[in-house]
Amino acid sequence: MKLWTSLAGAAAVVLAAASAHAQIDSIKLGTEGAYPPYNYYDASGQLIGFEIDLGNELCRRMEVECEWVAQDWDGIIPALLNGRYDAIIAGMSRTDERREQIAFSNAYTVTPAWFVASAESDLAGLETLEETMAALEGKTIGVQTATIHENFLREELGDGVDIRVYDTQDNLNLDLVAGRLDAGLADATSWQAFLDTEDGAGFAHFGPGLTGADFPVFGEGVGVGLRQGDTELMAMFNDAICSMIEDGTLAAMTTEWFGVDTSTPCEQ
Repeated sequence: MKLWTSLAGAAAVVLAAASAHAQIDSIKLGTEGAYPPYNYYDASGQLIGFEIDLGNELCRRMEVECEWVAQDWDGIIPALLNGRYDAIIAGMSRTDERREQIAFSNAYTVTPAWFVASAESDLAGLETLEETMAALEGKTIGVQTATIHENFLREELGDGVDIRVYDTQDNLNLDLVAGRLDAGLADATSWQAFLDTEDGAGFAHFGPGLTGADFPVFGEGVGVGLRQGDTELMAMFNDAICSMIEDGTLAAMTTEWFGVDTSTPCEQ
């Protein structure tokens, strides 16, 4: 009798959880659409990228219908808070500053930040952080606005460099190719997508990879951004992310898009 009661109780918990999840049957996903290879438009105008594949697979596992909404990066958090969409999947690093406004799911990828410059510049070949920071003094450095990379430059180099901000990574890359910048700072995987192109062939990254382990401004990996208080949706995303990690799907997906496995351990 006690065993049957225990099993019945456990079944009730499972059914209650399933019922709670079932209350959410459709969600809108906000992304930038201008940050290859994470999220961007192809020549036909179709939204593609690692995070588009990721978001679609997460929705499949959560058994919900999903709609993608493109949003300029500098307004991506305000648009979430205003209800334009329910979650952000846009290469957003989980930082303490952002947690003051929104919540984050488990991380699904962790990658370092790189400095990139012309392979013929005096910056090429620098390896240590100390020599890199010293060599950047007086240089013009490009960075996408409202990012952890901009925050790092302002906190660590400040008035010692000329910081130029861009609305998209693509526009930063254009100025780098045109010679209007000495260097740029962005995520390693985004840079690799540029370095693999014809325009990026004459450029290279220099200095060490920068991570949250050394500079908290870089945060703790990339996760789904959610409104604080959306605990049910948070649980759904966390369960789906962990299932992708545990069955190897996330490792395969990051390897496909980045050329290397950047997936993270399940945090639950």
